[in-house]
Order: sequence, then structure tokens, then C-alpha cells
Amino acid sequence: MTTTESHPPTGGPSDQPAPVVRTTAGAVRGRREEGLAVFRGIPFAAPPVGEARFMAPSPAHAWDGIRDAYAFGPPPPQDLGNLGGPGLLDVPEGDEWLTVNVWTPEPDPAARRPVMVWIYGGAYKLGHTGSPGYDARHIAADGDVVVVSLNYRVGMEGFAFIEGAPANRGLLDQVAALEWVRDNIEAFGGDPDRVTVFGESAGAGSIASLLAMPRATGLFRRAIAQSVPGTFFSGELARDIGLALAAEMGLRPTAADLSTIAPRRLTSAGETLSAKMLQYIDRWGQAAPTVTPFSPVVDGEVLPTTPWQALAAGSAKDVDLLVGHNRDEFRLFIAMAGRQITEEKASAALRLFAPGPDGEQAYRAAFPDASPGELYERVQTDWLFNMPSLHLAEAQTAGGGRAHVYELTWPAPGSGGALGACHGLDIPLLFGTYGADLGALLFAGTEPSAEALSLSSRFRSSWTSFARTGDPGWPAYDVGERLVQVLDAEPVVRAYPEEASRRLWEGYDFSALPLL
Repeated sequence: MTTTESHPPTGGPSDQPAPVVRTTAGAVRGRREEGLAVFRGIPFAAPPVGEARFMAPSPAHAWDGIRDAYAFGPPPPQDLGNLGGPGLLDVPEGDEWLTVNVWTPEPDPAARRPVMVWIYGGAYKLGHTGSPGYDARHIAADGDVVVVSLNYRVGMEGFAFIEGAPANRGLLDQVAALEWVRDNIEAFGGDPDRVTVFGESAGAGSIASLLAMPRATGLFRRAIAQSVPGTFFSGELARDIGLALAAEMGLRPTAADLSTIAPRRLTSAGETLSAKMLQYIDRWGQAAPTVTPFSPVVDGEVLPTTPWQALAAGSAKDVDLLVGHNRDEFRLFIAMAGRQITEEKASAALRLFAPGPDGEQAYRAAFPDASPGELYERVQTDWLFNMPSLHLAEAQTAGGGRAHVYELTWPAPGSGGALGACHGLDIPLLFGTYGADLGALLFAGTEPSAEALSLSSRFRSSWTSFARTGDPGWPAYDVGERLVQVLDAEPVVRAYPEEASRRLWEGYDFSALPLL
């Protein structure tokens, strides 16, 4: 079986033979690229279509002969208008959405290198491993590790609450991919006993979920969660949003009804509802302004409790955790929306998101010189990413585990530095993909400075060191000293910098968002 190549391989020709590896489903042939062996588009599960639609993933179909693993698999159904970016000119078609890609220094079973498995973000409604910003060659080469990336179902297919279907299908896809890694990665030169999952935004929320999921136990030894979102839906909220999503198509939220709509047409339900979620603020509360109707659901089965509850109870005490956030996370969303923040908007955000009955007054007292725009940004940065990430580390230590914490404070050079250390800046720094996807905006199409290259190298060395040994190069976090790695032009280890915010949120319970 062959696949159509949609993403040309990089690097020049090699006189080495093309690498061939046998997986549990059949043999695959990759390419030699810049000193690495690269395999793309390997199925880890059967296409989730037809009778398998909206169901948990099932094993990949076996094939005869050698399958060419040259091209990324097709993206899961989503609004393809959001998949663009320099270098991604087109995406493959088909229903084999559930595929993995492997970058390895050498597919030698005796090598047993550390394995890093990337889980992309995208508000649980977007994402595809073929995005150029996720090209993992620098991580694999610089760190001498095997890197795997995986596609998982997003949006309606992966996260909508549907009667007659399991909840959190996107998370179940991730578990299936990790089972593929367990069963196959040794043949690619990886060590199945040294697997680290790493991901950003919704990818970090997925990793937080995996840490709390019984069926993910034992599939990875370490976890890196970059900018963990605090949004998890209660079953009641997810069911209500599911009703609204199905109503956009004039249907009931059942697997039987929704299966009548082709997967790529069904994405329009999420797109149209996203645009008017604020109309539901009286029912959906804090979930409404996020403009994504998808999040992991605390359903009591696939995801028994929130990650913060699970970790505090010791669910991941045997997993090493590296978690952190960027200082100015929400600034990106304000800039992309082009909003002018008035005093009234700032007050509304403080009333909705600040913790406690006197949250607005507490924020104004803690940040007395902040403008309305700064207050609006600060409370949403804290609520959506920074405090969920910090609290995950604190829950891990409370449950008997170990956590290392970082904060990125280096400002993105694009837009004259106005975006600060915003959401997503860690991705081009980690992958070294400054001109791709979001990196094109954050680096403004310019060549990265020596300062940027140095910080980028620091990211990769810390992340791969953690994958190899569990030590990223700075002390573990504890609630006494609260030491964290501050990543800037001159990285420094110091007490957690956002002390004012930490105190405001001390003792806050990140529970599943309710239906009001």
C-alpha cells in the first residue's frame, strides 16, 4: 500500500537505503532526512467512520507488503480554514485520521532511546500533526530522542457529548496511540519504558486528563504540560452544549442522528455555535466566553474526576511532571480579536472569572496601577492557563508525586514586542519552527536573533533532559520555596514570580464547569 505525499520531505538525497520497520499491523518504509529516519502517516487505529463513527478507537487494519510512510495522514475533520500556515499548502484527504509520525536518529531496536510523544493543542476543535510548526526534527536530533506525534479526533467527532457514544473520544484516541507506542516503538529505536508525553494548550489539557485516566495508567513515565487550560465540563454542561450543537444541524445529539451528516460537514455545527456562545452565558457561565464548545468531560467513567482532584489523590504520583505557562498568555487572544478593553469590560471579566465573592475588588487591590486592559488580560490569563498549571503542580506534590515548574517571560519579537510572552510562544521556541504557523506571527517573519536561538536551545535541552532522566535542570517545586525556572534571555531559577496572582487563587478548586 502506498500513500500520496502532500508534505515534501526535507533534506537532500542519501545513499543509505530507505529505513523499513515492521509494526504490529505491517511493515512501513520511511525516508532519510537530515540524519534522521522519518516515518509519516502510520495508522495506529482503524478509520472511525461508518459503524465505528463516534465509537472508541479499534485496532488498525493490517496490510500486506511494505507501506510507504512518506506523507502525513489526513487531518481529523475540522474547519480547514484554520489549518493554514506557511509551508502547509494542502492536506491529504481520506478517513485515515488516526495516524502517528516518528522521527528517530536510527530505527535500531537495541538503541532504546527516550521517547517523546507530542499532543497538539487547538481548543479541542483544531489541530493536525502535519502543521509545519510541529516538525520535530530539531528535538529528535538535538536531544538524541525518538519523537512521535499523533492525530486525534477533535470537535464534534472527538469531544461533543453524544448519546450512544463514549465521552472523550479524542482522549481515547490518545490512549490508543500510546498503546501503539508501547507495542511498536522499540523497533524504531525507542525505549517503551521511557515514554514522555508533551503538549501545549488543549494538548496540555489532554495530558492532564491522561494523568487522571485509569486506562492511561502505565503508558508513560513522564509528562510535560505547557499552558494547561482549566476548562473541564461537567456531564450536565456537556449534555446541554451537545443539545445546542446538534440543534445547529436540526438534529438530536444522538449517534444515530449525527451519523447521517458527513464528518467534514458536521464541523459547521461547532463553527456556528462558537460564534454565538456568549448568548448562552446565563446557562454556560465561564465556558461561554471561551468560544469553544468542546472540552474534556468529567463523565465519571473515561475521566472519573478533574485532573486536580485526581493528582491530589495520588493518581500520578509515579509519573514525573514538568508543567508551566507563559506570563502573558491571554494577550494573544485580545490582539487577535482586536478588542478595545473598556472599564465596563474589565469589570465584567473580573466579576465572571476572579475567584471568591469579592474577586473583582481583590484583583483591583492586588494590581492597583493596572489599566482596564491589563486587568482584563491578567484575570483571564490567570483563570484560563496560569493558575490551572500552577495548581496542577501543587496537586501533584500534594498527592506524593514530583513536579518541576517553569514560566516563560521572554517577549515575542513580533508586533514590536507588544504580544509579550503570549500563548503559543513556547511552540516555535521548542520546535525551532519560527516561520511556521503561529511562529510566523510571533516572529514577524524575521530571522530569529541569537537570543531567540539560545532560548530555543535551552527549551530543547531541558525538555529532552527531563525525558531522559526526569530532571530538566532545576529543582523540583515545593510549597515552601516555590522555586521555578524563569525562561528569558537570561534564564534564572527563583521563587514563583506571579505571587500576587498565586495568593488570589490560593485554595481555589478547579472543579468541572457547571450548568448554571
